[in-house]
Amino acid sequence: MDDNLTKDEIEALAQIRRLRKGERESACVARNAKRLVGLKYVTSRGGLYVLTEKGQQVLFVQRCIDGLRAVAYSAPGSIEADVATFLSRKGLIAPRTVGEGFDVTERGRESLADIDARENKQA
Repeated sequence: MDDNLTKDEIEALAQIRRLRKGERESACVARNAKRLVGLKYVTSRGGLYVLTEKGQQVLFVQRCIDGLRAVAYSAPGSIEADVATFLSRKGLIAPRTVGEGFDVTERGRESLADIDARENKQA
């Protein structure tokens, strides 16, 4: 990921995305807001935190990675439509020939292995 965001910072971005006007921010958001604003993933408008385009992109990439893993490991539940469309267009998943759902393509397995190798290297 860009700027090596921690899992806690990515969770804060996800919480900001779901935050509604008048709701109080969580401790996770408060703890990570200063860095996320500094990295330009979030802006502050009228006391509310709002995702920037850069923040939205990071969350979408994370949702795509999670969706690819869900398909690869046959996790129960379906992936979101926009994620499935993106992964299909990139040739990372393909509709199953029998039944509903998706299968990971060879390119998808290679991409997932690359992602896992990068994450293990950073840890």
